[in-house]
Amino acid sequence: MPYDLSRLLVIAVSSRALFDLEWDARIYDRLGPDKFREHRLQSEEELLQPGTAFQFVKGLLSLNQSEGERAVEVIVISRNDPDLGLSVTRSIEANGLDISRIAYIGGEPIAPYLEAYETDLFLSANVADVQTAIDAGIAAAVLYRPPAQTEADVTELRVAFDADAVLFSEESEHIYRTQGLPAFLKHEAENARKMLPEGPLARLLMRLGEIQRARGKANTPFRIAIVTARNTPAHERVIRTLREWGVTLDAAFFLGGISKSEILKSFRAHIFFDDQETHLAPAALDVPCALVPYRTDSVLRTPPSPEGAA
Repeated sequence: MPYDLSRLLVIAVSSRALFDLEWDARIYDRLGPDKFREHRLQSEEELLQPGTAFQFVKGLLSLNQSEGERAVEVIVISRNDPDLGLSVTRSIEANGLDISRIAYIGGEPIAPYLEAYETDLFLSANVADVQTAIDAGIAAAVLYRPPAQTEADVTELRVAFDADAVLFSEESEHIYRTQGLPAFLKHEAENARKMLPEGPLARLLMRLGEIQRARGKANTPFRIAIVTARNTPAHERVIRTLREWGVTLDAAFFLGGISKSEILKSFRAHIFFDDQETHLAPAALDVPCALVPYRTDSVLRTPPSPEGAA
């Protein structure tokens, strides 16, 4: 009987997102594929250091350890050919990561493979690959470089989300940008009991909510927070929407324009998803961060291109 991925939270992660391969990327960009291949073969016995997504992935995989039935499947997808992947598999094993499925696609377009694996979220340091995935209707995010210091272990996964254009659509944010704060607050107050439309990472949060409900909140080893520039009275619509989605937040920070960096540092986020570089660039110095672009056919805006991305 085929292995059923549809019942699982499926995270696809590039090898460069899981492990720190920035030096390898520079060799490829500056010296070309032949020198890159030579370097990788010479270095394949060396264990790789954790990358930006490492803590997030490790925390998600820990959800499989307390129950007989799996909740999460992590699949590594690499643009390399299989001959260059031994250092990745060795590093996975050395770190005790419960990852057994790896795809080496040899430079082919990535979106069809993400669809084949029924991917709920794709994490990569490659801006073009992430945008391709998003344009194919697959939730994806571009990872910033890892912060200088990270926790040695992950006992309780901590995931932080921005609200508009990440968990929810950018409809309300568009009103703020085009009509100003008073119009935004008026719109949200008038629509407080109307659910916000789903955004790019809504399904990811709903999947986490399913795990939360199945195990009971007290027995779920992760914490979910929203860290948003919204403030009262624009908070009510957010809370009511999440209630309809069956998600119970562990923390919510309605900042009203206050910097998100110190809050995220205090929350000790293992990953923070936002759609704006102005929030991500300073936060990425202390916590792992990921940019969520929007579809390129969006009538509201074109997606940003992060200068701080790995």
